[in-house]
Amino acid sequence: MPLVSPTLLSKRSVAVRTLLVLAMMAAFVLLTGLLDGNQGVTASQLVAHPALPLANAMPGLMLALLLLILTRRTLLSFGLAYLALVVVYGVNALKVANLGTPLLPADFRMVDQLHKGGLHVLGSYLPHSPWPYLALLGGIAAIVTMWRYEPPLFAPRTGGRRVVAGTLLGATLATLLLGMPGWRSLYNGHKLWMEPWSAAATTTHSGLVSSLVMFHLQDRRTKEKADPNAVSSLLQTTGDALRARMHTPVGRDTTLPDIVVIQSESFFDPSIVHGYENAKLTPNLDRLATEGMSGPLHVPTYGGGTIRTEFEVLTGLSLRYFSNMQFPYLQLHDKVVPSMVRTLRAHGYETIAIHGNDPTFWNRNTAFKALGFDRFVSQSSFPANAPMDGKYMADSAMTNEIMAQLKDSGPPQFLFAISLEAHGPYDVPPKEPAARDAMPVPAAVSAKDKVEVQTYLYHMQHADAELGRLADMLAKRSRPTLLLFYGDHLPGLSEAFRATGFVDGQGMLSQTGTWLLVDPRNPGQPQRIDMASWMLPGMLLERAGIHDDAYFALTQVLAPSLARLTYAPGATPPTLDAQQQLFDKDMASVAVLRMKGKLDKLLPASLLPANTAVAKQDNEQGLPGSVAIGMHH
Repeated sequence: MPLVSPTLLSKRSVAVRTLLVLAMMAAFVLLTGLLDGNQGVTASQLVAHPALPLANAMPGLMLALLLLILTRRTLLSFGLAYLALVVVYGVNALKVANLGTPLLPADFRMVDQLHKGGLHVLGSYLPHSPWPYLALLGGIAAIVTMWRYEPPLFAPRTGGRRVVAGTLLGATLATLLLGMPGWRSLYNGHKLWMEPWSAAATTTHSGLVSSLVMFHLQDRRTKEKADPNAVSSLLQTTGDALRARMHTPVGRDTTLPDIVVIQSESFFDPSIVHGYENAKLTPNLDRLATEGMSGPLHVPTYGGGTIRTEFEVLTGLSLRYFSNMQFPYLQLHDKVVPSMVRTLRAHGYETIAIHGNDPTFWNRNTAFKALGFDRFVSQSSFPANAPMDGKYMADSAMTNEIMAQLKDSGPPQFLFAISLEAHGPYDVPPKEPAARDAMPVPAAVSAKDKVEVQTYLYHMQHADAELGRLADMLAKRSRPTLLLFYGDHLPGLSEAFRATGFVDGQGMLSQTGTWLLVDPRNPGQPQRIDMASWMLPGMLLERAGIHDDAYFALTQVLAPSLARLTYAPGATPPTLDAQQQLFDKDMASVAVLRMKGKLDKLLPASLLPANTAVAKQDNEQGLPGSVAIGMHH
């Protein structure tokens, strides 16, 4: 006769298995905090502030338990969930190292870009050391071993309890991924410490996973709402200045000029960095600045996120007023988007985008249709022998293509060219290594970062040289041409910038880029003006003699007050006075109404363009969707 009854043995077995699962859950929380490394989610916080480390581990725990129900193997399930966390944290570390900011929910949209030319660009940021890959392979090998040899924790048939538990847990995890409101009772700024304007600060206190969930929930909750009364309020204050802008001649003939806009990859003036104050590394920019308008440019990104600046320049809309739109081209769903491109088309311009890269990367092929471009000249349309320098197409190839596209007869042309040569990372040897090695580097920069700084300066000086070459060729054309040149953001040389510091004493996220607007045939007097990227199209249209778009004219009226409000995520927000706060609040509604195509309905007749009917017909018919946007040369 057995000393212990089968019922008691069964109860002991259940208790042991339960304790095993609880121990794995506790270990998972501790290991997640260790992997995260931020002060708010370490093991020491489990007593003082247990909600912080527990919330940070919660999504991973739910995934592990769901896998346990599916596979019936404890080590395998928790190992798979933890390996997934390791990958997320590894990607986050790469983003922080190269761009200075942690992961945000919108970054996961980039997964879809990997097969659209994104792997060529984004893959460059992967570590070159074999150790991370060996560690990942080791983790995969451990997972395979657990799958083959770990005994199941419970029988496959559980009388339906396994199905019920799996369904409930899967549904709960799905509600989190979908951003259902109930999760805000745990993932909110009061309990977990959130700074909506700074993902870096939020992550430091709340952990990476919690910050991702909180920003995800915030994005799902935040819907931009417009107050039509804001239009009236803003016009009461700015109406006279706005009308003056819309009826002031610019002192040039009535012939509409061709317009060439250069978005220069990672271009900025190094003289703002300690050690380069008197280096004179941008001679062509400096020369042309004495012949036209130029100055600091406030942009909404740092080290990457080119399409954020690009979107602002093409639309005149500040991303400040669209908090959900982190990567605009990946989030645009409208077939018609108001833009400078459409305004120019309404005035008879042929509109062409030029970029020596895969047209589907960043979803540009679709976005450019919505913005109103007639054609998109992309990588396959460049000559087969177009020069490369380093990893990407040389800026000289872009200059050649611009000149090939410009015509001496026919309608005026608008060319928007996006360079690529100076794109990071800066660890690929350039075409002329000796020229790179001759670039000066401040003593404060470490040996590890020195070559990257030199590589960037090598490519940046090519951009400056091509600016000068293009301006000289445009000056010899028989047709008038306006040239707008600007950098989309600072390069992601974060470690070097931390070592040197900046002349103004501010951090790298608070630094401005540079912009330049000149008429190469008719040099003028130098003017230096602080601008934000979303204010550039209004200035460009004004200089071209196009004054009939009230929204773009309004951006010029407000430029002195609101330019500083554009800055990279994570930068210290500027202090606003009462007038700036009022302008900012009203402009938020104006921007949302503009994006929705409802602004003109609220404007007085005196501010509507004479060719409104033409523009309206263009929008309703969606003409850019019916013209060929693709690989035409």
